[in-house]
Amino acid sequence: MTTVRHLAVAALFAWTVASPSHAADTTAAQQLAHWSAQAGSPGNADKGQVLFTTRHGGEWSCASCHGTPPTAQGKHASTGKSIAPLAPAFNPRAFTDTAKVEKWFRRNCNDVLSRECTAVEKADVLAYLNALKP
Repeated sequence: MTTVRHLAVAALFAWTVASPSHAADTTAAQQLAHWSAQAGSPGNADKGQVLFTTRHGGEWSCASCHGTPPTAQGKHASTGKSIAPLAPAFNPRAFTDTAKVEKWFRRNCNDVLSRECTAVEKADVLAYLNALKP
């Protein structure tokens, strides 16, 4: 019984470590590589900057809350809630949790574009954010 319990604990630990939603399971560079692979081409920082700063016919752009450039603390446009810097060089926790990356891309793309972002758009925005350096 002890062996079975140890195997169960070991399996749970292995699943937790391998789980894509585990906190700090990725890096911004790995996210960029993932979305570039999904897009079939490398992210383009210039296109990412345009996507990030453009309003796309709506009320907000990404920059409305995250700032231009997104290297300092931002502020949610309607709630006023503080937002940590988005650029990974200015916030080492940015893009380190796959589940949060997926959640916030889905939510924020819907807010800004009224739809989910494509893999190309995600790769471009990540290329832009990863290119920002102190």
